Amino acid sequence: MTPNVVEIASLIGDASRAEMLMRLLGGKSMPASELARAAGITPQTASSHLAKMVEGGLLLQESHGRHRYYRLANQEVGHALEALCAISPSKPVRSLRESDQTKTLHFARTCYDHLAGEVGVALTERMVELGFLLENHRDFTVSSEGETWFQSFGVDTEQLRSGRRHFARQCLDWSERRHHIAGALGAAMAHRLFELLWIKRVPGGRAVSVTRKGFEAFKRELGLEWELAGSVQNIFKNDRM
Repeated sequence: MTPNVVEIASLIGDASRAEMLMRLLGGKSMPASELARAAGITPQTASSHLAKMVEGGLLLQESHGRHRYYRLANQEVGHALEALCAISPSKPVRSLRESDQTKTLHFARTCYDHLAGEVGVALTERMVELGFLLENHRDFTVSSEGETWFQSFGVDTEQLRSGRRHFARQCLDWSERRHHIAGALGAAMAHRLFELLWIKRVPGGRAVSVTRKGFEAFKRELGLEWELAGSVQNIFKNDRM
């Protein structure tokens, strides 16, 4: 059977549908009304676009009362969108607000359900440097030292391996042009970082900020620290964690 690439490409290629897909790339479910506002289209037009993407297998729909929520159908859709971002030219930045939003998004964000951006790549590369992760073609494997570290960090690698999901995939980061960790292990790491309050979501999108506690913990536990600028500095200064 030959994949129908043209059908999927035509679904993604529409500007309004692409904007809605990008809004969902952080792995969250969003209502149709919010996706319509993000794309700058009417609710009726958005409903038509969303129905096509559900039928095409890009999205899943969930109903809660009168509201319909949409999310990416699976992690493969997320990987495909991230890969398209990596080969796409950058949009021109037309305002200071857009510039700040771009810097914040590049610094840290969710890619489906794992951590991406400068922070996600730095964390992955540091775990490789420490010997916790080993590069294996398009995947990562975990060393014996890594097994011990992940268990102490609160991530059960054995349980993750028993699931149906890909264990530890190398995912090309579109802003850093280097790999961060995806798959079940990447998702578990991101979940644990949120749980420990090292990172938190920035309202209104898929950007993530590192908390005051997180900056201290990243430096103390892994020797990671960043020079901050612009909106990222403001998020740090206003953080109380």
